Amino acid sequence: MDFDIQEELKKLPAKPGVYLMHNDKDEIIYVGKARILKNRVRQYFQSGYNKSIKIAHMVSHIAYFEYIITNSELEALVLECNLIKEHRPHYNTMLKDDKGYPYIRVTVQEDYPRILFCRRPKRDKARYFGPYTSAGAVKDTIELLRKCYQIRSCNRSLPAEIGKDRPCLYHQIGQCLAPCQGTVSKEEYRDHVDQALRFLNGEDSELISSLEEKMKKAAAALDFEQAAEYRDLIDNVRRIGEKQKINRTDMEDRDVIALARREDEAVVAIFFVRDGKLLGRDNFHMTGIGDSSDGEILTDFVKQFYVGTPYIPREIHLQTEIGDKEILESWLTQRRGSKMTFQVPKRGSKQKMVAMVRENAENVMEKDREKLRREEARTIGAVRELEGLLGISGLNRMEAFDISNTNGYENVASMVVFEKGKARRSDYRRFRIRSVQGPNDYACMDEALTRRFSHGLEEQARIEEQGLDKSLGSFNRLPDILMMDGGKGQVNIALKVLEKLKLDIPVCGMVKDDFHRTRGLYYNNEIVPFPRNSEAFRMITRLQDEAHRFAIEYHKNLRGKDQVHSVLDEIKGVGPARRKALMKHFKDIGKIREASVEELEAVEGITGRVARDIYDFFHDRESQVRQTRE
Repeated sequence: MDFDIQEELKKLPAKPGVYLMHNDKDEIIYVGKARILKNRVRQYFQSGYNKSIKIAHMVSHIAYFEYIITNSELEALVLECNLIKEHRPHYNTMLKDDKGYPYIRVTVQEDYPRILFCRRPKRDKARYFGPYTSAGAVKDTIELLRKCYQIRSCNRSLPAEIGKDRPCLYHQIGQCLAPCQGTVSKEEYRDHVDQALRFLNGEDSELISSLEEKMKKAAAALDFEQAAEYRDLIDNVRRIGEKQKINRTDMEDRDVIALARREDEAVVAIFFVRDGKLLGRDNFHMTGIGDSSDGEILTDFVKQFYVGTPYIPREIHLQTEIGDKEILESWLTQRRGSKMTFQVPKRGSKQKMVAMVRENAENVMEKDREKLRREEARTIGAVRELEGLLGISGLNRMEAFDISNTNGYENVASMVVFEKGKARRSDYRRFRIRSVQGPNDYACMDEALTRRFSHGLEEQARIEEQGLDKSLGSFNRLPDILMMDGGKGQVNIALKVLEKLKLDIPVCGMVKDDFHRTRGLYYNNEIVPFPRNSEAFRMITRLQDEAHRFAIEYHKNLRGKDQVHSVLDEIKGVGPARRKALMKHFKDIGKIREASVEELEAVEGITGRVARDIYDFFHDRESQVRQTRE
């Protein structure tokens, strides 16, 4: 691309917006926002500007930049958050975890409300309780409320569908009042819902008193089984209601955030306080922090965390001041629908709370430090080992292919993807082979690879022609290396396909020993061994096993639709009766494949013409396999 940075800097507008920095591989390496694009982007290329080590290193890799103009700095902030989440640029400080928290949803806007589990609160009139850090605890709470208050969970539209169907099982076991049958008035049902809401607000004493009274009455009536059920319910209510209290004079909802850092990693801890109770807590790992300040790290965390979190508390208490405070408050106030503020407590119980959160972050950092080191060794470290073994640099995306069939029936191929040593399951693909009949793995692989890379090139051309986002499409990202499940034969097939499509991608064969264990890589016409205790060896083994698993899983799925189908059904003139006779006579497909025409004719029901067709079917395919290998 002919891009003159200095000339393009002169064209920058004096307007708010978002800028995207690209390297020479066309990858987005940094995303930022600016109140005035002209001033902000120019700073990166000014020699007198005091840049951090990380930013200076990023600038040295910029090949070109692009920008998007927005109407306001607030719009630029929202767009920046979304672009960082989508592209995960290398030089942005990244939040590694992408969690969705569970909530309890009470549909109070309905005539007959329901209590439901959800992960994404909507902007509706329902009431939401959370976020919780344990989905199991949420489900236990909902189950308890159904048992105690008999509130429905079905999707029936009431009162329109009252009496149109019989009551469900929950009514039969005493966990639903069955408003669908008109057995309870709207007012009486609403009273049960109000009691459940009071419990969710932390008022559990009323429920415990009611259950204790029922337990005593059941015991007095000698109904000890029912009394035991009430006793268990009381225990459950107390267990669920036991949340750690925080010593505070007010009852505002708030999140408390602090961090601990070491080298290029940081752990951000967040405590969720709701109605004066510590409802949950969580920890997040931030990577690529470089020499960023604590305030800059927390700023990046707030942007990335709250862009995907539906609930915004009234207050967010922080360990230190953050950048863009006013614009972030404006953004989150808009999302919340009412005023929210950031605070940095300096004294008292609030400051002690922040200190406690920071201590938790320090504890997690210390505990997870070794785990993080091991994780990096088994992923990025393994890729670096592989680069050293093969003499290749810049490996990031690896694609592995495998073939699965049963004696040539239902040929399928799998494609699995590893990026930075980790499985990227969203990019896995599978192919049902169309052009190959019978057992011919080489021809199957030829079709699978041709389809994969042809689609990739077509998508790249369409994206470039229409100016679309490169993250669109499933095949347009090509691998840095191709890993074939097999040796010389499979590698040669891949090289022929790539040559035909004019693609230059390194190809390796993952070679196994006699015990079906990975023993080396076939690369540049020689076997490259690697130590069995190395991380590269373990990563290649995982990759090969994953390709094999994914292919077999798909094949089993297809085969399960027709359990009695076999390769014999592909032969003209062989139906169920002749197939059964052949299998009864020869016992397995291998012996049928090796049989002569005369031996085939000896089977009851097999005529001379059919015997010749069976013989030709197998021997023509063996000839195809030999030609492909050559």
